[in-house]
Amino acid sequence: MIMLAKMTAKNQLTLPKSITAAVGPAEYFDVEALNGQIVLTPVRIQRGDAVRAKLAELDLSEQDITDAVAWARKSSSTKKSGPLSNKSAK
Repeated sequence: MIMLAKMTAKNQLTLPKSITAAVGPAEYFDVEALNGQIVLTPVRIQRGDAVRAKLAELDLSEQDITDAVAWARKSSSTKKSGPLSNKSAK
């Protein structure tokens, strides 16, 4: 199915509803230029992806995770500060 879409002065496109309905709901799209064409591929962000992205952003090591789990398993009366409290903020 080929349809016409107009690009605005701010490089924005409104995709026809019938096109987006054909691919299903998506908030994000991978965009690539391929042989003179713009190709949009729906990306469905999964909750696990968000968690992995946040962990990567925090630059946590395997030991940091092990320490955090051990700290969380302690009784609340013995918790004074979190295992990552001395980890520098980014």
